[in-house]
Amino acid sequence: MRTTNHGGAHLPRKHRRAVGIPLALLAVGVVVCLAVALLPQGGAAPRAADVPVTAAKSSVPSDAAGPHVTTGVTTKATQLPVTSPPPPRRTPKTSTAGTPPATTRTASATRPATTRSPRATSSTPRTTSAGSMAGRIKPGVRYRGVATAYEAGDGNGACLYGPAGDLMIAAMNHTDYESAKACGAHVLVRAANGASITVRIVNECPLPCAPGQLDLSQEAFAKLAKLSVGRLPITWTLLSPAAPGTIAIRYKDGSSQYWCGIQAIGHRNPLAALEVRTTKGWRTLHRTDYNYFLSTDGSGCGKAIRITDIYGQRLTIDATAIKPDVVQPTRVQFAKH
Repeated sequence: MRTTNHGGAHLPRKHRRAVGIPLALLAVGVVVCLAVALLPQGGAAPRAADVPVTAAKSSVPSDAAGPHVTTGVTTKATQLPVTSPPPPRRTPKTSTAGTPPATTRTASATRPATTRSPRATSSTPRTTSAGSMAGRIKPGVRYRGVATAYEAGDGNGACLYGPAGDLMIAAMNHTDYESAKACGAHVLVRAANGASITVRIVNECPLPCAPGQLDLSQEAFAKLAKLSVGRLPITWTLLSPAAPGTIAIRYKDGSSQYWCGIQAIGHRNPLAALEVRTTKGWRTLHRTDYNYFLSTDGSGCGKAIRITDIYGQRLTIDATAIKPDVVQPTRVQFAKH
């Protein structure tokens, strides 16, 4: 008995092949689509053998890299040193001469220059510094000039010492006279011919007498050369004579308790200062070019007097009565130098 097949009619062999090919392509497409869908984003994963561990170093500096992405391959991350680029080098500006300008600040841009102020001198002169209070005429200095002669009369002059018993005297040139600082100085004068004499300065030789020039009394000039010589080349030095006697004090005419002028006479060494005792202590008086020390308000007039020579030696004289134009002797004298 024949059995009847209720299934579809069998297609011819050609048709079966034609239908199978599309089905196979469809299956492959489905598999490919599934594989692509299952892969991570970014494409196919490389095989482990294709990425050696030693090649896992990133070529991007670590400070610029994003989050680290793993691909299922365990790699040992190697940290690269962070190297920031060096700052750009500054090229110093050069001057027109080709040298860089100075970078130091000037004194006006920094602290103001300080200058040291001068040291305050002691109120007590030092006697060990020879001639430290001298003016233009200093001990131990040889001065060079010329000697001239004048008629000295009784020996009085600009220093107002009055008549001189000894006419071995001279007038100092205006410059070295120095507002009466030379008054009373004893100087040793030497001529080019070898002759010498000691004279006391009692007068001033006005301009045009030149620095170094001495105008000797005719009596003194005659000890060095004939008066007919006129101008005699000389040298001279300051002396501290042996025994000139003691010092005397004289008040100028017109002096009183309200105003006075005081003069020291017969001092061995040139005077540097004269002070008077006041209720506020010692007061230094101003010296005039006529060789008196003035107290214009009367303070210290008739009180104790203190005098200082150019070597810094001080002598104190007790209170002296105000007797105008009267020479009042003392019992003191400066030491010899």
